[in-house]
Amino acid sequence: MSKIQNIEREVKGLNPDELQAFRKWFWEFDAQEWDHQFEKDALSGKLDSLADTAIKAFKSGRCPEI
Repeated sequence: MSKIQNIEREVKGLNPDELQAFRKWFWEFDAQEWDHQFEKDALSGKLDSLADTAIKAFKSGRCPEI
């Protein structure tokens, strides 16, 4: 049995309170992981071309100010 299958089995066995606590924990964990990946991508320059495109579109009037 794979790790994923084990986790699925364990999650299915949680009572409602445990499931609610797990959801909260996982949401916070996932958000933090996403933030770290975004920061890593931004610092590495991976997002520079997207930012340049957006800035050019804004300056040319093709999109409104937020």
